[in-house]
Amino acid sequence: MFVLATIAVLALLIVVHELGHFMAARLQGIHVNRFSIGFGPILWKYQGPETEYAIRAFPLGGFVGFPDDDPDSEIPPTDPDLLKNRPIFDRAIVISAGVIANLVFAYLVFVVQFTGVGVPDAFNLQPGVLVPQVMSDTSPAAQAGIRVGDVIIAANGEPLDAEENTIQEFIQFIQESPEEPIDLTLRRGQREVDVTVTPEIGPEGKAIIGVSLIPNTTTQYRRPNGVFEVFSLAAQEFQTMFLRTVQGFASLIGNFSQMASQVAGPVGIVNQGAGLAQSNIATLFPFTALISINLAIINILPLPALDGGQLAFLIVEGLRGKPLPDRIQENVMQTGLVLLLGLGIFLIVRDTTQLDVFQNMLR
Repeated sequence: MFVLATIAVLALLIVVHELGHFMAARLQGIHVNRFSIGFGPILWKYQGPETEYAIRAFPLGGFVGFPDDDPDSEIPPTDPDLLKNRPIFDRAIVISAGVIANLVFAYLVFVVQFTGVGVPDAFNLQPGVLVPQVMSDTSPAAQAGIRVGDVIIAANGEPLDAEENTIQEFIQFIQESPEEPIDLTLRRGQREVDVTVTPEIGPEGKAIIGVSLIPNTTTQYRRPNGVFEVFSLAAQEFQTMFLRTVQGFASLIGNFSQMASQVAGPVGIVNQGAGLAQSNIATLFPFTALISINLAIINILPLPALDGGQLAFLIVEGLRGKPLPDRIQENVMQTGLVLLLGLGIFLIVRDTTQLDVFQNMLR
């Protein structure tokens, strides 16, 4: 159930992103001949008056197709409503609309959360500490089998009590046990799991296991005090999450080895989302907003085959007064697409091999 819910979240975010491109084009009267969710063979399609709507076999993304370079299109190449014949500003709106749609959607997710679930009013501490993030698949925690959504309830047989200083005491215990095996008891859903983790020396010279920790709490909610409070709280949550995400990307850009271990593919995202949802289904709201913001930031990066790469071409065109030759643009975009698909396959294989189900098959 939780896995299906997370997959549905990812599919929805892809639809939102592509719908941003689609609506930005159609509202400007620009011709659009394809709207597809996924890649590869078509599983279902509907031919509208101008646009073919399709769902394809591999749900790793989607695309909005334009008839500009379609040899079967009956639209004259000089038609002013072809995307390539529009001014740079019009094309920039279409290209950046997917990113904007994801950011707006993230904000609306918080609006729905505070409207439907309510506004957090009180937090009741429960025994243990919650793991919202495993820092990388090479960390001691990941190697031991600790997963997102696990609650650490005991260390070396000593229970972690429901107290405000529990996290700090647990961190201190880890730091005092460098390279010494520690037996942890985890609560994963309705069952308990025993693992052994060996802390390693981190960059700051202190022992770490490579996880984030937050208090294990149950939250009481109240009805919002009007629409203004909902929109205000949603804006605060969105701003905080957006800034933290940007800062996280900025810290990774200069460290490619760390980036490779931190970036998750579709399988990893589904696994993390399912783990959080299993702990508390309400966490799907901030999880959805977080993934939507991440999708926006990744797409705006100036890399080939991404929206940011196409915007970079427009900037060059504006500076030169004319676009780059079609052959150069095609070669760059095709190379970027191959690299992007290769990265996607690598992440899927890597994240799949980290799943408990897969590792149990190897034992």
